Amino acid sequence: QVQLVESGGGAVQPGGSLRLSCVVSGFSLNYYHIGWFRQAPGKEREGVSCITSTSSDSSTYYADSVKGRFTVSKDNAKNTVYLQMNSLKTEDTAVYFCAAILLYSGNYYCANINLYGFDSWGQGTQVTVSS
Repeated sequence: QVQLVESGGGAVQPGGSLRLSCVVSGFSLNYYHIGWFRQAPGKEREGVSCITSTSSDSSTYYADSVKGRFTVSKDNAKNTVYLQMNSLKTEDTAVYFCAAILLYSGNYYCANINLYGFDSWGQGTQVTVSS
């Protein structure tokens, strides 16, 4: 059974930082790209970031709204993907999800952080940014 479990969410003030973790079990990160998505109340779920499967030829992608502030990384030995979020803004408030797509699906969905290509999802973790 494949599982993705997010953690690390919480409440911070604007300008603060959080690091989200996505622990993957049941499959290896070597065979999946991992994306981060978020959904705020009253808004559609949107792509945040994605990281490709390989460690030797890995690429990362970011939504324009988070470029320069968020960084995605992974630790293959721990089957964990991280999302470091700095300079947080109130508009970053949302439930954050990680999701997986098989690398054999190609790079399109990861490169475009397109949620429709992702089959396996975590339960989400709440991030609240307020003063």
